[in-house]
Amino acid sequence: MSAASEDSGDGAAATAGSPSATTRTLTMREGRIDSRELFAAGREIIIAHGEDSYRLRLTSQNKLILTK
Repeated sequence: MSAASEDSGDGAAATAGSPSATTRTLTMREGRIDSRELFAAGREIIIAHGEDSYRLRLTSQNKLILTK
């Protein structure tokens, strides 16, 4: 199973509909996505959940921080 992700290619988080956004495919195995695939292009991604957006950041200490 695969999950699609939008990525600007320069490490910055892309917003849906952004003209510079590109699409890449992430592999999901048994309901899991490897974080190295999520952060391959940078240290931050935006997750759209319904009407809300969440920021998932990878810290310098290799920890994850999710903020609304």
